[in-house]
Amino acid sequence: MSGGMAAVLLAAGESRRMGATNKLALEVAGEPLVCRTARVLLEGGVDDLLVVLGHEAQVILPLLHHLPVRTTINLRYTEGQMSSVHCGLQALGGHPEGILIALADQPTLQPHDVARLIRCYRERGHYGIVVPTHQGQRGNPIALDPLQRDEILGSGSNIGCRRLIQRNPERVKAVEMASPNFVIDMDTPEDRALLLEAAS
Repeated sequence: MSGGMAAVLLAAGESRRMGATNKLALEVAGEPLVCRTARVLLEGGVDDLLVVLGHEAQVILPLLHHLPVRTTINLRYTEGQMSSVHCGLQALGGHPEGILIALADQPTLQPHDVARLIRCYRERGHYGIVVPTHQGQRGNPIALDPLQRDEILGSGSNIGCRRLIQRNPERVKAVEMASPNFVIDMDTPEDRALLLEAAS
């Protein structure tokens, strides 16, 4: 796709701390977590959404069929998140205006949060990377301009988003967000129980 905002949604991890159940298939507010996150990104202004699958792809893929997303499978998902970032950026293709790198396990993220991040990206000035923060804590998704994608892919498998940010602080615009949703994830059964309790 050319133009518009793209996003790579990382949904390939093994989520070991959640136990036997794949956390991305667990329901949050009436829909599987991975579907909720994908929908929030689309409603927030993402034009082209690519979901990177890996662990239990056969479980997650059917859940996404009703959504206007593309998927790719990272056969090297056991090597960690960096391999999924590379897989997603490689498969994304096209010439997007910008690229969000998003995590699939952010159960409280809202469309207005995504829209705010995209707005900040469009107002970034000379910076190539926009990172949301909340009370000083780095959050997700992050936003990259296409040049950063080219650098990550040109590095072989040696650079992911975290290392790119660490090595090039002058390219990074950190934006303090009022919403805590950028820093909330769901890694354990206890996390899910707290979220369900808060929603009840």
